Amino acid sequence: MIDALIPQFDKALRAVFAAAPTRRPMPGADLPEGELSEAEKRHVAALMRVNHCGEICAQALYQGQALSSRDPAVKRELEMAAWEETEHLNWTERRIAELGGRKSLLNPLWYAGSLAIGAFAGKCGDAWSLGFLAETERQVEGHLESHMTILPAQDRKSWEVLEQMKADEMRHAETASHYGARDLPLPVRWAMRLSSKLMTRLSYIA
Repeated sequence: MIDALIPQFDKALRAVFAAAPTRRPMPGADLPEGELSEAEKRHVAALMRVNHCGEICAQALYQGQALSSRDPAVKRELEMAAWEETEHLNWTERRIAELGGRKSLLNPLWYAGSLAIGAFAGKCGDAWSLGFLAETERQVEGHLESHMTILPAQDRKSWEVLEQMKADEMRHAETASHYGARDLPLPVRWAMRLSSKLMTRLSYIA
């Protein structure tokens, strides 16, 4: 039991505190930096901090769901999606640094809460777990799209990062549906939206 928990604990520490790895190049890395005022830099860095927090939560959700998944094929898909979310962590973290910002001080809290939610969703069965995953990805997709509309027009580097992230999230939702995701009850979807709004507001400032 302890031997099985050690890799999971290591994964959690790496997600929250270590630099995230990536196989794909960072989108927009070859583009020139746009002319941004100091206020615009702070704003975009805060937006990217929010997106970084979302990826921290996604890591924990996928980890929790994979731990309790009963279907090996579903578990493999969850682990593959988790890897792409790790790449998103890398990209958002690097963009935050480029803009002179910082990551959220609340990341350990977001991770712990999301891990518990992911494990609970997995215990409800793969169909419900995948439904939770699909709904999460749809909400993240909408969240990313809203950020893309309020970025300064000259900040193409951040726009490219968010565009690729959105494409990945859409694919994750489609994969979950392919493997039999069930539609979540409306009150659950509302609760997810409310918690997402709370995380967004807190991580924008902290």
